[in-house]
Amino acid sequence: MKKPNSYHHKKTEQMNRIKRTLKIACLLAIVCSLFECTPKQSKQIVNVYEPSWESLAKYNTEPEWFKDAKLGIYFHWGIYSVPAFSSEWYPAWMYYTNLEKGQWGADVHDYHVKTYGADFNYHDFIPMFKAEHFNAAQWADLFQNAGAKFAGLVAEHHDGFAMWDSEINPWNAADMGPEKDITGELLSELKKRDMKTITTFHHARNLQRYANDSTHWANSGNVGMDSHYAYNPDAVTSTIDEKLKYLYGNIPADEFHEYWLGQVNEVVDKYAPDMIWFDSWLDFIPEEYRQKMVAHHYNTAVSRGQEPITFYKQEDLPDSVALIDIEQGGKTDISEKYWLTDITISDGSWCYTNGLKYKTADLIIRNMIDVWSKKGVVLLNVSPMANGIIPQEQQDVLKAIGEWIKKHEEAVYSTRVHSIFGYGIAEFEKGHFGGQSATMKYTKDDVRFTKSKDGNTLYVYLLGLPEPNTEIELEHVFETNQNQDISRVSVVGSGVELRWSVSGDKLTVTTPNAEAMDEIATVLKVEFL
Repeated sequence: MKKPNSYHHKKTEQMNRIKRTLKIACLLAIVCSLFECTPKQSKQIVNVYEPSWESLAKYNTEPEWFKDAKLGIYFHWGIYSVPAFSSEWYPAWMYYTNLEKGQWGADVHDYHVKTYGADFNYHDFIPMFKAEHFNAAQWADLFQNAGAKFAGLVAEHHDGFAMWDSEINPWNAADMGPEKDITGELLSELKKRDMKTITTFHHARNLQRYANDSTHWANSGNVGMDSHYAYNPDAVTSTIDEKLKYLYGNIPADEFHEYWLGQVNEVVDKYAPDMIWFDSWLDFIPEEYRQKMVAHHYNTAVSRGQEPITFYKQEDLPDSVALIDIEQGGKTDISEKYWLTDITISDGSWCYTNGLKYKTADLIIRNMIDVWSKKGVVLLNVSPMANGIIPQEQQDVLKAIGEWIKKHEEAVYSTRVHSIFGYGIAEFEKGHFGGQSATMKYTKDDVRFTKSKDGNTLYVYLLGLPEPNTEIELEHVFETNQNQDISRVSVVGSGVELRWSVSGDKLTVTTPNAEAMDEIATVLKVEFL
């Protein structure tokens, strides 16, 4: 739904409001609590946690609902979806004028000039981002049917465009482009389905940090990576225009830090996400602002009755106050704490691009099982088109994931790790961001474990379709130093009971006919007395 007044009619009023808001950004939380920024925020925020790591470390970062959830879905969708070329880093690469052939993003500048012209800037794409087919209810249904227990979106990427109705950021989806509150509409629909919600933030990189360092300018061949837009004194990326400077990050650092914090707090106050997630470069935000951000999220959410979580990458926050996220990969063993991995449904870009290729459902499911066996939770990214349609190929993958999860529901949600995550023959693939890859190639000879909360049931995942009517010897079924007698072994989904025997510490089972198992991953249920 369009807002009553267009952005152009409100320009002067809005820019004045932005200036006022930036001056009082540190009071934003109090203002929001007094004026009911969300339907649940009639109660005053109780500041249980102070903005210090010591105080924030007292919060329980591993709520039970998250341990049970296993799967969430979000999406990269924004202005960068319009050119649909290369990746969501298009707005950065289009201003890199001197990259060598073969470098990441080297083909974007020439493509952009050839397709749109040298004078066509990133903000010129905004009117083309119409999202005319966006339907929050349909998307929420799709995510829920895929088996996700939480969902959300990239609220703001490195490009500085806000996907919510912002009073702080003039470049937002409610005032221009779609003229829709994408975040508000989606999170509202998710909450109607009792799903938890997540918003992710990538805008710590939006600040222009190289204006005074020509060795890292756009034509240097060594563009500074700590700012999204390549600085060029002759291009819009150096603009100090009263409006454009906020999109391209050309404001003083101290003002930017208030601007950065104000936007995160605004989303927390207006939309009550259960989880907020931060991309790399968060460590470039001064510590005091990160502390204020986490404290505001926890205090505000707890005052509403939520059990919130904050996620970070690398070492950008202390692990005592938040949970780590590993991009496109995972742990190689059972973790001490719960953790998250964000993976994408595609084989390429995180946002939609023309000709995008997709992973198969079996590859995604088998790698998810590995994550679950190591105390991890999966955040799966999808890539809508600029018009608001999620391509059918992606929907088909989500449908297949949902069907497998529904069939094996008891072995997915509310499970806990076994004494060992599993064993097998899969060849190790190193992840780009630590740990192992999210595209490991598993087979029926790879075994993973989880167990029920009470420990009375062990779930054995065979990551493929075992040979039917064949004896399989399973190791590591029994917990060390515990007397465990088996009462029954069956196949999850079909319920077929299996013949079994125990010799020493090995469990031997006889597989049933193929139709009683599953070609993606067959799950055995071992029940103990």
